[in-house]
Amino acid sequence: MQNPDSESYNTRVEVETIYIPEQSSPEEHRYVFAYTITIRNEGTVPSQLLTRHWVITDAEGKVQEVEGEGVVGEQPYLRPGEGFRYTSGTVIETPVGSMHGSYHMRADDGVEYDTPIAPFTLSMPHALH
Repeated sequence: MQNPDSESYNTRVEVETIYIPEQSSPEEHRYVFAYTITIRNEGTVPSQLLTRHWVITDAEGKVQEVEGEGVVGEQPYLRPGEGFRYTSGTVIETPVGSMHGSYHMRADDGVEYDTPIAPFTLSMPHALH
């Protein structure tokens, strides 16, 4: 993989999370969260999201890794200034956890690069003070 310059290959990721109480079952250690991701191409070269890699960690340190093609069945193609928004979900065994990961991208000029996704918290309401 090449080491692309950040001006040409700049994909920004924003995350929103929500706890889904109607699908969760705390007495069975099942906590369901939805996360909405907005991916925006802030670079100068059109790029396509090829694969995703997630690391999901619960409060007891149990780690799940998820890898696969695209997101929600799509491999969005983003021209400079364009964005793609989707919602997905995860299940953990504790009321609090975290996720982080990356998207592997390919630009129109053939350069491949990873877009990191900074750690974010999964937390049912009032679980964190």
